[in-house]
Amino acid sequence: MLAVPLVAKRVLEPRLVADPAEPGPGEILVNLHAVGVCGSDLHWYWDGGVGHTSAVYPMVLGHEPVGEVAALGKGVTTHRLGQRVSVEPSITCGHCEFCVTGRPNNCEHGVFMGGIHSPGFYREMAVVPARNADIVPDELSWTQAVLIEPVAVLCHVMELIQIPVGATVAVMGCGPIGQLSILFARMAGASRVIAVDRVAHRLRHAKESGADEVLLAGSLKSGVGEAILEWTNGRGADVVLDAAGGPETIDAGFVCARPGGQFVLIGIPSEKLFAVDLHTAMMKELRIQTIKRSNHRGAQAIELIKAGRIPERLITHRYPLQRTGEAFELLAGYGDGVGKILVEVR
Repeated sequence: MLAVPLVAKRVLEPRLVADPAEPGPGEILVNLHAVGVCGSDLHWYWDGGVGHTSAVYPMVLGHEPVGEVAALGKGVTTHRLGQRVSVEPSITCGHCEFCVTGRPNNCEHGVFMGGIHSPGFYREMAVVPARNADIVPDELSWTQAVLIEPVAVLCHVMELIQIPVGATVAVMGCGPIGQLSILFARMAGASRVIAVDRVAHRLRHAKESGADEVLLAGSLKSGVGEAILEWTNGRGADVVLDAAGGPETIDAGFVCARPGGQFVLIGIPSEKLFAVDLHTAMMKELRIQTIKRSNHRGAQAIELIKAGRIPERLITHRYPLQRTGEAFELLAGYGDGVGKILVEVR
């Protein structure tokens, strides 16, 4: 089968690799149809790792896949051949302390498909646990189905934080996760949303998603945090959703959050270690929340997409599997008004 592994820093190379083995007990074989490109994929590609974990080449990225069930392992009764599925990329044990208390994203034995321990989905076929395959309703298009995994991440965010009705929300970074952050803030009842990015076309996307005001970082006379304080008449934002994850956006978020407010780090920093101004956060007694993956919230994501709350326009570009490298180049350079990219496997 064809796969497109990352073979060196910033090099994705189409290769023919062995087909996966037949699915074992409790597993299914999925003929992949499409895979979304995530910002964390870009960290592996551009930075050569994520956080303290370095890439191990060759490695197959991609963790937002949809496809069709092609074979059933022994004992699988939850799925049928030809059924469309969205794959949750985190394989968890189901019986550790964190799995049984509803936090499988922190599973002690978890394996992430699309990292260094298990191949991801920029390939034609994959064997996965049946329990990781959410059935895609007939009324959803393939394009909508690709959005299930990133929408599930925001569903998990909303489990961990509160956005009070009437709140003012600041969103740092207006890529696909930033767009979803704006949409979720609006659904939660935010009265005002201000969005920040350093790429002009992403701010246009933010307006389409419901931002009341947008700020182009780098073009301001004052800092981003100060500009948001001015926009809120000095009060600050009730909630800051940081979908960028840079030291500068974290510091700006601390500056612009109101005393007693919430700062939520969704984006993944490129730097392994960096300095931020925790004194400002402490002086305001901010609640700081980090996020890890989606906590298997695909079912909730499907319901939101079915209800028409998540627009397909988030996906702006499509590339065939063999041109995955071009897709990453476009995304890394913020070219051609790019939002979210869909890699079409077949």
